[in-house]
Amino acid sequence: MEAADFLGLYEAGYRNFKGINLSGVDLSNQILVDIDLSAANLTGANLSRTFLTKANLSGAQLTRATCAYAKLSKAQLNGADLTKANLKGVFGVQASLVEAAMSGANLAHANLRKAYLDGGNLCGANLTGVNLREASLNDANLAWANLSGGRLYGAALTRAQFNGVDFSNAFLNGLNFRGRDLAGVRFVQARLKGADLSGANLSAANLMEANLQRAKFTAANLTGARLERASVRLADFSRAKMNRSDLSDCDLRDAELAGAELMGAELSNARLPLVDRSGDRAAVQDRALWGNRGAISADPLGLAQLQSAS
Repeated sequence: MEAADFLGLYEAGYRNFKGINLSGVDLSNQILVDIDLSAANLTGANLSRTFLTKANLSGAQLTRATCAYAKLSKAQLNGADLTKANLKGVFGVQASLVEAAMSGANLAHANLRKAYLDGGNLCGANLTGVNLREASLNDANLAWANLSGGRLYGAALTRAQFNGVDFSNAFLNGLNFRGRDLAGVRFVQARLKGADLSGANLSAANLMEANLQRAKFTAANLTGARLERASVRLADFSRAKMNRSDLSDCDLRDAELAGAELMGAELSNARLPLVDRSGDRAAVQDRALWGNRGAISADPLGLAQLQSAS
């Protein structure tokens, strides 16, 4: 159907366009609130800056569609195919995108606060600067997605997949990542204050300059992780595996390290807890396993520098 015919029907009061073929049609800057476009073919359509508030787009085909800065608050897009769609700057507060296909989509700076993306496929999506505060992302696939600068305060992330995700500069304070597989994930300069990462797999993760104050890493796997210059005040690393991790320039004096394993860890310029000033290497408090029998086996600074750093 041509755009003019479609818009004429809408102006005449028609709202039910279920299954309509609008492939490639330009509907930019239009007002189409409360419209039913469920199962419609909108492949490659232009919906940029279009008002689609409370629209029903469930099951719609929107592959490669342009929806930049569209208004989609409270819209229904459950099961919609938005693969490689341009959703930059979309206003989708409380929108429902349950099980929507969004792999490779551009959602940079989209406002999806309190939106429902449960079971959605966001693999490889661009979510730079996205607002996902209090959003529901349970069972979502976020593998290789770019969430740098994203805001996820209060988001639900149960069983979400994070393989290769970039959380650099993201706001993740207080989030629950318990037991999650976060191996190799980038958290550079991320805000993780008060987050729960107990039992998580963070092997080879990059947490450089991240804010980890009061975060819980109890029994987490941080083998080979990078934590250079991270803020770890009052962080809980008890029973964590931190072997071969890089803790350069970290102030660990107020961190909990009971039972942590730090063999082979890089400690250049680190400020360490309770180093014995008598000069006895074996007298370092063995709450943490720094090396065999509680002694510091990997000591890149030498004992004298460790003592001065404390």
